[in-house]
Amino acid sequence: MIIGNRNFDTENNCYVMGILNVTPDSFSDGGKFNTLDKALRHAEEMISEGADIIDIGGESTRPGFTRISDEEEISRTAPVIEAVKKNFDIPVSIDSYKHRVAAAAVEAGADLINDVCGLRHDNGEMAEFIAESGLPCCLMHNRDNMDYKVFMDDLLDDLRITLSIADKAGIERSKIILDPGVGFAKSYENNLEAIDRMDMLNDLGCPVLLGTSRKSVIGLTLDLPSSERMEGTVATTVIGVMRGAAFVRVHDVKENLRAIKMTQAIMKGYKRG
Repeated sequence: MIIGNRNFDTENNCYVMGILNVTPDSFSDGGKFNTLDKALRHAEEMISEGADIIDIGGESTRPGFTRISDEEEISRTAPVIEAVKKNFDIPVSIDSYKHRVAAAAVEAGADLINDVCGLRHDNGEMAEFIAESGLPCCLMHNRDNMDYKVFMDDLLDDLRITLSIADKAGIERSKIILDPGVGFAKSYENNLEAIDRMDMLNDLGCPVLLGTSRKSVIGLTLDLPSSERMEGTVATTVIGVMRGAAFVRVHDVKENLRAIKMTQAIMKGYKRG
């Protein structure tokens, strides 16, 4: 898969997407990087630690988050995208479900669109824009209820609807990444199952991204605040690699990249007798 100027071997490797939230209220790092200088320094730090993509978001999607206008989200994200692209040679994604924000981000230089609503927030405008842009996208599982009958079957069916929307808009399947949506419209048990059985998403024919970094499923399991969930995140990254994840979206780049390399060495570095 081509993202920006890089070719990602999604069949044989797992890549790190570093999180850059330029928000005042994100659950884990809100307010830490919401100035241009701070954002650039953090991007540089993640790149030095081995990030393959920088994912920039301007609106928190934590439980109970406050929606902001398109204009405010654009004012937060577009200058940072432009500055990161100007200063560093790395693919950048925009974390937004709003097509106007995505359009402004692409104009600023974004290489990938990361839609946490899986093309189902609007009346097809996001799908149409992605198709017209020709850019790759990450489409996440999400819904407005937790009324599941058979959880994984329903999750896969929801993603098939997302893929149908993408097909109708003209988005090429080769440019789609899927995300099981850990932490979105799921119970604690649902989240654990989504991580453990995420290899089922591989049957849909697209690379898979796992995004669990510092999320509540880790906090609830370990009884720890978001600032102390790095080790729990690393554990989910290891499971993700073993289940076929092509990307992991994380706050702590260095530690998760080391875990990926070690896991891949065990899986691929020798031949069983």
